[in-house]
Amino acid sequence: MAAFLGATLLLFLLAVGAPVALALLMSGAVGLYMVGGWDLFLGIVGTTAGASIQNYEFATVPMFILMANLIISSGVSDDMFNVAKTWMGRVPGGLAHATALTGAAFGAISGSSTAAAATLSATSIPGMLKQGYSPKLATGVAAISGTLAMLIPPSVAMVIYALIADMSVGRMLIAGILPGLLVTFTIIATVAFLVWRHPEHAPPGQSYTLTEKLIATKSAWTFIVLFMMVTGVIYAGVATPTEASAFGAVGALVLALIRGTKPEQLIHAVVVTAQATCMIGFIILGALIFGYFLTISQITQNIINGLVGSGIPPFGIVIILVLMYLILGCFMDIIAMLILTVPIVHPLIVQLGYDPVWFAVITIVMGEVGMVTPPLGMNVFVISKYTRIPVGVIFGGSIPHVIAHLIAVAILLLFPQIVLWLPNTMG
Repeated sequence: MAAFLGATLLLFLLAVGAPVALALLMSGAVGLYMVGGWDLFLGIVGTTAGASIQNYEFATVPMFILMANLIISSGVSDDMFNVAKTWMGRVPGGLAHATALTGAAFGAISGSSTAAAATLSATSIPGMLKQGYSPKLATGVAAISGTLAMLIPPSVAMVIYALIADMSVGRMLIAGILPGLLVTFTIIATVAFLVWRHPEHAPPGQSYTLTEKLIATKSAWTFIVLFMMVTGVIYAGVATPTEASAFGAVGALVLALIRGTKPEQLIHAVVVTAQATCMIGFIILGALIFGYFLTISQITQNIINGLVGSGIPPFGIVIILVLMYLILGCFMDIIAMLILTVPIVHPLIVQLGYDPVWFAVITIVMGEVGMVTPPLGMNVFVISKYTRIPVGVIFGGSIPHVIAHLIAVAILLLFPQIVLWLPNTMG
């Protein structure tokens, strides 16, 4: 009865629009009281608040967020788009391809998907529209390219998944590199197909000489340095993810100062980082309390036993989970989706005998799909806000990329080594 009432209360609070953190906290607390009374309730709630943020690796969250905000303030994204635009030249759909490459590059030095979408809205979309690209093509590729920040390290979503599931943050981050390259290629291939079908939607761009390309490439040093300061040192085993995130934040600060970022911009970056960190910390607190309730009430183990004993083949259960994430992504943002499902899905994947890092990456890619699918595609609304282009147009431009992403997910499901090879070779 307690399990049923706790789960029902959670669904009710989410349905009426309560914040995810508050819904998890209240339903978990009520469930704990019903299961074990005041002693259990006060014992867990009283100690969990501190434990939720005392985890050493939680420090990676504010550092990665600060790094992203400093990068935005410094204007590095403009340089990255200029490099990609110069090299793509007169390739059909060149600016759209450049947008995908910029999204991947920005994702490699920033862990925020919405920040990436906002940045691409200001850097790539105006240029594409000015050259005559169709709004659907331009906004669709910008929306999906922004999601690469969720997969390519440093990724806040990856860190949160690892913290919830008590997994290695370093392995999780490195596992996103090759899938990130695969998804980037998928976006580029989708653009190439769309331009081939409708060449009028993407006029040829400007051509550049080799000298101009080499000159533009000089500005790529910032990306290379920041990438090596974070992902490079994690892969080599030189630093922990927490230490690497601090390196990245300091590097982004130095870069911002070199580029003459104004003091008020730096202060704004710190304030926004503090706000986002408090929100994520509150969500994790709610998730831990609700997770204790799930464990004590045996909900998780009963679901796992039911699925394992159902006679459905293990890979069939994995497919069901992927479809579940496809549906949830239409109604939840990635953080809420992870908070609600990982405490149940992670032990299920382990019991089925699959590598949890592999399925974690699958989950993140499905989260990317959710960022551009109606009715609550976060990146779509971010781009609509900055460009004032109707969300219906942007959703329409995202549909081909959603289909292509599902093909990429199928490839990752069939070939797990794409995900696992790099983590298995870490220093």
